[in-house]
Amino acid sequence: MAQKTGKVEQLLQRPLYVFDLPEEILSTLTLKDQPAQITPDTPPQIPTPASETSEKPDTENGPAKATACNLCGLTFPSVAAQRDHVRSDLHGYNLKLKLKGAKPVNEDEFEKLVGDLDESISGSDSSESDTEENEEDGGKAKDSTLSALLKKQAKISNPEFDEFASKKKQRGAGKPPLFWFTSPLLPENTSLGVYRAIFSDAEQEEESHIIDTIRKKQLSPKSIPKLNPDGGVPLPKTDVGPHFFLCMIGGGHFAAMIVALAPKTGKKNGIDERSATVIAHKTYHRYTTRRKQGGSQSANDASKGNAHSAGSSLRRYNEAALTSDVRNLLQGWKELIDSADLVFIRASGVTNRRTLFGPYDGQVLRNNDPRNRGFPFNTRRATQKELMRAFVELTRVKQSTIDEAALAALDQSQANEAPAAKPAKPKPQKPSKEEEVAMLHTSQLIPLIRRSKVPALLNYIKTNDIPPTFRFSPENHHAPTPLHLAGSTRSPLVVSALLTKAKADPTVLSDAAHTPYSLAAGDRATEDAFRLARFELGEAAWDWEKAGVPSPLSKSEVDKRDAEEKAAKAAEDNAESARRKAETERLRKESRAEEERKLESRIGKGKTLGAAMQKTGAEKREEDARGLTPEARARLERERRARAAEERFKRMQGN
Repeated sequence: MAQKTGKVEQLLQRPLYVFDLPEEILSTLTLKDQPAQITPDTPPQIPTPASETSEKPDTENGPAKATACNLCGLTFPSVAAQRDHVRSDLHGYNLKLKLKGAKPVNEDEFEKLVGDLDESISGSDSSESDTEENEEDGGKAKDSTLSALLKKQAKISNPEFDEFASKKKQRGAGKPPLFWFTSPLLPENTSLGVYRAIFSDAEQEEESHIIDTIRKKQLSPKSIPKLNPDGGVPLPKTDVGPHFFLCMIGGGHFAAMIVALAPKTGKKNGIDERSATVIAHKTYHRYTTRRKQGGSQSANDASKGNAHSAGSSLRRYNEAALTSDVRNLLQGWKELIDSADLVFIRASGVTNRRTLFGPYDGQVLRNNDPRNRGFPFNTRRATQKELMRAFVELTRVKQSTIDEAALAALDQSQANEAPAAKPAKPKPQKPSKEEEVAMLHTSQLIPLIRRSKVPALLNYIKTNDIPPTFRFSPENHHAPTPLHLAGSTRSPLVVSALLTKAKADPTVLSDAAHTPYSLAAGDRATEDAFRLARFELGEAAWDWEKAGVPSPLSKSEVDKRDAEEKAAKAAEDNAESARRKAETERLRKESRAEEERKLESRIGKGKTLGAAMQKTGAEKREEDARGLTPEARARLERERRARAAEERFKRMQGN
């Protein structure tokens, strides 16, 4: 017996295919009680196919395991997928139903509920690695989708499901998505799971005979059927055996696949391996959704009217072309689809469902087909690789390791524990009358100080008899008094008024031991206001040394200093102006000397510099007009012509 148990454990090290189970496991399986979900305590290890060409459901990473959501009745291939589901609209909607005491819905029912909202929602056909697909499928924010659905349900008390959704509901909405089995050859805490979705409705209803059903579904490996080289489908009258049809559509992406359930054998590194046989597959992609905008063009036209841009026309054309391509493909595969054991479809949104289910002439897929299934786990963008991953996930036996005794003890302990009473929140203490008065004064003084409203500030202080040591309430730790605030906001007029008129105390310290003067450091006008106040009030008024105010400064000294600084600034400006003028003159002379040297080099050796310097009348006129505006040049030309005319007139009189 120990040898047999070891052999079974060795078999569990490889992925198990539900339609080709080892005889040692198959002969000892027993159905486990199904009180609720069995949730594994370790994340699943679901390997993907080695390559798209081999299409292998059996890979090298060990047995498959599963995680599940007890609320929604779903399992997931990875912890990341489970986290995505927790953030999905389906999970959020079921949480709201649970709070209301209502029964949760499954994926197909929820898709019908949001069908009128158009396009797919988060969690139905996206993942962290497929943000682009979610955007192209018209994915909406979680809150907006749920909000729209809840608003719609507020108006519709009894939503009607179509035949497909109703049929799905009759198949046992809310039941665990997997059948769980055990075996005396397995460890006590180990269970094997198989998806309900791969069984027919009648087989699911007869749970007591489900093990016999699995045994009857065992298939021996067979060779690959001969395919038509033109279409990739089997030649006429070819027996492909039991097979599934899988289809996904969304965001302009379409993928379909027909997979035989009988495995095919092969060798890898000298070891016998079994993999899936893909009878036919096809993918399409059309540009039908505007990136970053979301939603199909038809949905946008229905809500806002037909757009007239070039992009909208292209998307509208591509939608019609994709619909035509998909329906033609389904028609070409009609014989294989009609003979398929089950039909797995993911088509979220009204537009995508209409593409597949019509109604239209020559319709192949129908809503009321009892073979129709949704994928009981999250799926990503519609591709051939994703379809093969979905097939592997559907037909692979899950393994769960869980300590049921520990869980039962934990549940019992939680049931026995009384919920701890929440500590009562302390009620906020009501402010005293003095604090209320201080808060009122604070709300009035701060805006007046910040806006430098000196007359209004002094009037308010005098009218309300504000003391010199008044502190804001609630306390401002940086600027606790009006004088601190005036110093920190660099308001010399307010500082002067508070010190000389309101008799504010400059020795009060803030929580950081800052005086009002220290907060004004860096602004000379505000610093001068403190020093002028010290001069005007006298040394006996306050402890100015404690206040940090430097030596007193009179108004005349300030004026004298300002005048001296102004004169020094003017002298500096004059000196700078003279320097610039001298530099300009030097540059002008150097430029003139350079022009003379160039001119001298142009004239011949037999001409003197004086003769070379003689300029023609045109050159003189050009030199005189250089640098003038067009208006000044015109005026100069008129004057020159007038003088020339006057000279001609004088010569005529002399003759």
